[in-house]
Amino acid sequence: MRALNALFGKEFEDSDSYGSAPPTNSYLAEVLGRQSVVVLVAENGEAIIGGLVAYVLSKLEQERSEIYIYDLAVAEAYRRQGVAAELVGTLQEIAAKIGAWVVYVQADYGDEPAIALYTKLGKREDVMHFDIKPQAIT
Repeated sequence: MRALNALFGKEFEDSDSYGSAPPTNSYLAEVLGRQSVVVLVAENGEAIIGGLVAYVLSKLEQERSEIYIYDLAVAEAYRRQGVAAELVGTLQEIAAKIGAWVVYVQADYGDEPAIALYTKLGKREDVMHFDIKPQAIT
């Protein structure tokens, strides 16, 4: 997971988020042990060249779940070789096995390679995303 986080930090050009405060081993073990967390990696030999982190979300409007791809990256030297599509394909198989009704992901405007990949794999919906900070009740 540490190697995958390093890859995410490099490929997303966000080393602060992925490297400035690394989680403890016990935290990683606890989170990675949850059935609601899916981590997939692509390797070339012993090097991690791509990976994704997704979350299984249990729904309340029906007895079903959906899977949200939170992070997906492939090392620059291995892009356009089907690595990301294979990772998503593996996640689709996991989704089918657990009975999830959909896998979804968001892409940033201007990230044309990601938009092209996701357009090939699924149906596009244009939505807005908002970050709402936690606030203590006083």
